[in-house]
Amino acid sequence: MQIEEVPALRPAGEQILIEVRAVGVNPVDTYIRSGSYPIKKELPFTPGFDAAGVVLEIGQMAGPFRPSQHVYTSGSVSGTYAQQALCLPKHVHPLPDNVSFEEGAALGIPYGTAWRALFQRAQAVSGQWVLIHGASGGVGIAAVQLAAAAGLQVIGTAGTEEGRQLVLEQGAQYAFDHNDPAHFEKILDLTGGVDIVLEMLANVNLDRDMEIMAKGGRLVIIGSRGRIEIDPRKAMSKELNIHGLMLMNASPEESYEIYTGIEKALLQGKIKPVIASRLPLKEAPKAHRQILESAHLGKIILLP
Repeated sequence: MQIEEVPALRPAGEQILIEVRAVGVNPVDTYIRSGSYPIKKELPFTPGFDAAGVVLEIGQMAGPFRPSQHVYTSGSVSGTYAQQALCLPKHVHPLPDNVSFEEGAALGIPYGTAWRALFQRAQAVSGQWVLIHGASGGVGIAAVQLAAAAGLQVIGTAGTEEGRQLVLEQGAQYAFDHNDPAHFEKILDLTGGVDIVLEMLANVNLDRDMEIMAKGGRLVIIGSRGRIEIDPRKAMSKELNIHGLMLMNASPEESYEIYTGIEKALLQGKIKPVIASRLPLKEAPKAHRQILESAHLGKIILLP
């Protein structure tokens, strides 16, 4: 990746032109950039889905948004690793006054994914046990905060003491070291069986996850970096439900539910993104390396 000057953008039709003040970096950005993701881009392209900024201009059919309005994004026509981004109305969401641009850039994909995983795929309800693997990352922290706000009993895993402390600070009741081979047994002893698992690294954990789940439990695969061999009888004996998740598969109605729910939680102060680090836009390659490191905590933000 490298910085290049390109002509200023202009919105057409229902497009919205945003002056980008902060950019959120997601693992999916690295997969698309490397060519290992189902979404294939023609080179050259501008990466990025998440950003926050100010509406500069709207097309003739752009709906309710207005120039100078503060917004955040969960998608883009032109890519968000830039000073300007073209988006469609479905990509753009109002940014409440109590949320900074940096925090806004940490919302779109992580909190949208966590909301969909918990409430649309897993059908989580208050009082249930939820295990969130990789809970100190962007999606993990979002899931911890949303689950705690909804009254679930939250367990998170993280690979460092600092990460586990962060997970507890964000609302989890328990935090385990995912490098500890015995952490699955400890979680089973604690819960007697987990109702919901949010899995960020299915190629490592999926088979063991099934061993510690309650009968009828729901497992949502949010991330995987390869293949894994599992024993299907573990799912059969407990009648487990294993769900895949890709946020872009949400219907317009589901997306509306996701982002109105996030807005309500923001206004009530129930969720607040954690910023791991801030880098200038020109250091996007460094950000892509950092986000794949297990010690990474919270959200990496690029500043144009």
